[in-house]
Amino acid sequence: TCRSNSENNKCVSKELVLNNQFFQEMLSGLKFLTYCCCQYRHLLELLKRTTVHGESNSALVIGPRGSGKTALLNWVLKELRKMKQVRENLLEVHLNGLLQTNDKVALKEITRQLQLENVIGDKVFGSFAENLAFLLEALRKGDRTSSCPVLFILDEFDLFVHHKNQTLLYNLFDISQSAQTPVTVIGLTCRQDILELLEKRVKSRFSHRQIYLMNSFDFKQYIRIFKEQLSLPAEFPDESFAQRWNNNVQRLPEDKTVQDTLQNLFHYTKDLRSLHLLLMLAVSNVTVHHPLITASDLQEASRQHRMDSRANIVHGLSVLEICLIIAMKHLNDVYEGEPFNFQMVYNEFQKFIQRKAHSMYNFEKPVVMKAFEHLLQLELVKPIERPSVRAQREYLLMNLLLDNNQIMDALQAYPNCPTDVKQWAASSLSWL
Repeated sequence: TCRSNSENNKCVSKELVLNNQFFQEMLSGLKFLTYCCCQYRHLLELLKRTTVHGESNSALVIGPRGSGKTALLNWVLKELRKMKQVRENLLEVHLNGLLQTNDKVALKEITRQLQLENVIGDKVFGSFAENLAFLLEALRKGDRTSSCPVLFILDEFDLFVHHKNQTLLYNLFDISQSAQTPVTVIGLTCRQDILELLEKRVKSRFSHRQIYLMNSFDFKQYIRIFKEQLSLPAEFPDESFAQRWNNNVQRLPEDKTVQDTLQNLFHYTKDLRSLHLLLMLAVSNVTVHHPLITASDLQEASRQHRMDSRANIVHGLSVLEICLIIAMKHLNDVYEGEPFNFQMVYNEFQKFIQRKAHSMYNFEKPVVMKAFEHLLQLELVKPIERPSVRAQREYLLMNLLLDNNQIMDALQAYPNCPTDVKQWAASSLSWL
């Protein structure tokens, strides 16, 4: 018994290590991807010149969402931090366009991250440029090569472009061009037309270095990325288990089901974040009694990953609310997607009740109105215009936010749905 308990404990700890490793990587970014070695070397060399030689630079990393821009930067920074000189000197300032919505907020955040709140104190500055110059001057020590290099990372770079007069960008690029404190500005954006959005004075101070991550890999490379992401590293605590796991991962893509699952995701989106989410869902099924991932795990993970949230909401509706959605579906079919109002939906519902009075209870109009308002709250129905105080609720024009396939799929999975209701939903328009 003691032996079996110790074996169980080992299995549980193995399971925890495996899940912990994968979820940590999920939070910190993808594992290093071989397909972007060129971009990796380019960015690493650029940042080395700042951190080691005291050069100032600027660059933009451009690519669609989920292409690995942040992960690429994290790999480069991880590599740089291995160098003692960089670890002791490099100062990093991380800004995000979604959080720092104007230059004042951005400057406060720069001051906080550089830990210079005490230095500034109650000083009053004439301009943004003066304030930023003072901050960087406070970090200087000796000549340019011995000063602390500062790395500014601007996530959602395109949102900083919309700040008034692009003052933050102008000053950062201006400092990176001048012979002051060594500064490098790295912008991350998914907009390929980003340079066209910059003002002339800002553009002239930008180095025009652009690093593209375009997810331009084919399905064979996608399979290789799948294996890379799922494989365990050499330093994994249990070597024999790691070998079994990695052998299983190498064999997985040979399975026709796995190939179909990955091909569907590949054609749906080449976004690596989606692939990682799929793998995370599959890995979360690993237990003591189920230690290796199987094709069915990936299939189930794919089903969860592509689950329609709106169709899931429909599963929790009452039969009356389902009937109102079907009435809207028919109105959409008849009027080819033109907006409708509650009165039209109610009339459509009444037609159905008159035909099927023996099987459906006829609800009072206020009750039907309440059900309609619930659909509005769930955002399955959306008003075309903001309702005014004088407008009658029954005649506000609406649009249905579900398509026919979503409605029919949801009805198939709806528990104990009356047969008449299903037939009404699937019926042709001839009787209308």
